[in-house]
Amino acid sequence: MDEELTPLDCLLPSGTQRICLIILNQPLNKDYLHILWSKALLRACADGAANHLYDSTAGDRGSFLPDYISGDFDSITAEVKAFYGDKGCNLIETDDQDLTDFTKCLAIMVEEIQRRQLQVDAIVTLGGLAGRFDQTMASVETLHHALSMTRLPLLIIQETSLVYLLRPGGHRLQVNTGLEGDWCSLIPVGGPCQTTTTGLKWNLNNQVLQFGKLVSTSNTYEPVAPGNPKKPVTVTTDQPLLWSMGICEDGH
Repeated sequence: MDEELTPLDCLLPSGTQRICLIILNQPLNKDYLHILWSKALLRACADGAANHLYDSTAGDRGSFLPDYISGDFDSITAEVKAFYGDKGCNLIETDDQDLTDFTKCLAIMVEEIQRRQLQVDAIVTLGGLAGRFDQTMASVETLHHALSMTRLPLLIIQETSLVYLLRPGGHRLQVNTGLEGDWCSLIPVGGPCQTTTTGLKWNLNNQVLQFGKLVSTSNTYEPVAPGNPKKPVTVTTDQPLLWSMGICEDGH
């Protein structure tokens, strides 16, 4: 049976996804932050992300207190660390240098979801796709770790992009929230993927996606008559396959 997901439901004020939120150490979109924060059952910052949260919520910081802040604490400032500590936020130091702060923060979140017996549909990450290229690739690497850590979808959102690593099998992605941009992509990060799709302008018919051969970037959705909803995108893959999609900016 296909795994079904509406990737951008989490950004709809009327969306019904039950989410948990991880914030990474990159500039925050305040609109995204407010929507995701209001929905999240559990909220966390990875190290220096707390600096961005602190700066972005000036004047109302008491309404934006994360459940925990984790990391090796080489990025969070002393002022910010003291503020959240005084407010009762859980500060969890994680020293393992073989894993990124994102991966370690995710591991704690998965444990907390289980410990609190939360009913969750997805874990949403804000940040992780801008700035340094190596850090973007580190975010993608965490998506690969996540496949063995949890069955929950792990989404990364920043600016006008969303990425989500599809595990092997069948997937049905709903793309009718009104927030979808024009582009979408399937990128075989990690190795060749034998892939079949429907609902795209350029579909794949049991073809192998592989760097140096074929990569489905700058794709888009199957055209439909004006006023008609987009068809769902279905993807079947034999290996983990990165789905990325555009997000409309300011309604455009």
